[in-house]
Amino acid sequence: MTDSTPPTVAHKRQEHQKKVLEVFFVFLRIGLTAFGGPAAHIAIMQNEVVKRRKWIDDQEFMDLIGITNLVPGPNSSEMSMHLGLVRAGWAGFFAGGFGFLIPAFLLVLGFAWAYVQFGAAPQVGWLLYGIKPVVIAIILQALWNLGKKAIKNIWLGIIGILVAAAYFLGVNEIALLFGGAVVYLLLRWEKKAGASGLPMAWFPLVGIPLVARPFTLAGLFLSFFKIGSVLYGSGYVLLAFLQAEFVDRLGWLTQQQLLDAVAVGQFTPGPFFTTATFIGYVLGGFPGAVLATLGIFLPPFIIVALSHQILRRYKDHPIVRKLLDGVIAASLGLMAAVAWQLGVSSLIDFFSIGIAVVSLAIILRYKVNSAWLVLGGALLGLMRHILLPG
Repeated sequence: MTDSTPPTVAHKRQEHQKKVLEVFFVFLRIGLTAFGGPAAHIAIMQNEVVKRRKWIDDQEFMDLIGITNLVPGPNSSEMSMHLGLVRAGWAGFFAGGFGFLIPAFLLVLGFAWAYVQFGAAPQVGWLLYGIKPVVIAIILQALWNLGKKAIKNIWLGIIGILVAAAYFLGVNEIALLFGGAVVYLLLRWEKKAGASGLPMAWFPLVGIPLVARPFTLAGLFLSFFKIGSVLYGSGYVLLAFLQAEFVDRLGWLTQQQLLDAVAVGQFTPGPFFTTATFIGYVLGGFPGAVLATLGIFLPPFIIVALSHQILRRYKDHPIVRKLLDGVIAASLGLMAAVAWQLGVSSLIDFFSIGIAVVSLAIILRYKVNSAWLVLGGALLGLMRHILLPG
């Protein structure tokens, strides 16, 4: 026998390689076709890997969903990593994560190039005029759906309201996010909840000074790395961090550019966090797009790799559960504050308000893919420009 490798070992290696390739192409296809946000992405994954391919059962899939909710980062992207790890080990971990990310990265990169080349054209401006109200409606719908599930009691509602108010006062969004978690933990702590815990918890929530600085690629990477390391909740909570970091604190983006980035992130399939790709390209060309994408997605890869086994053991611990509830409530408060800011800058006349109202009614009444709504908004904006120029 010329081959010194035992046949059983060679066979296992070949089977493992097949599993890795299977993971990559499954998530590549999901990343290319999955519209509608994290909830839709996870539903598609459940149908693909539980019902069709039977990689795991429903209970293990739900456990993985619980784990992704306990750590910062994009839930659907982290699910692709967890599922790849379960199916094909560490090679599957990378295959699942990159397979899900690559289509969205390339599509958003193409839109960003077109935006930089043609974004100043009047027709593009009118397309965006119609898209922005739809984006506001999508954010409000997500806020409503998430709020119904996340605001389980009056204390969580109060935390969300206080966080929104503090955001408008300039308090740092990261301090608000973690402060919300600490406040809720202290309020719900057995025999210690009460008014005396509130000032202690809110004491660390001092505002970090807003210091504008010149654009650098290193600064771009570090800003997105910071956001990717601490962001909980829906991908739409990302808006609060982008607004605070790139519009308010650094002054690198205008609010209109932020809205345009959100619209592109909503219109393309795959993870909403590839909004970072668009912003990176607008600010720093292709190197900026790569570094921004790497910056915001590197923390989830690291967090999932470090937490997979630990969190599967401790995900239902009472303290961990309360901290997570507080983080989610704070995230919704940030999301509501930014929705208000974006609405003020987007809903500028009766026509744009009408688009937002109709879009919201359609979303709430029917299960319409958000990409079709964004496309419809773009066409309405262009039609208004043609029929009512000026």
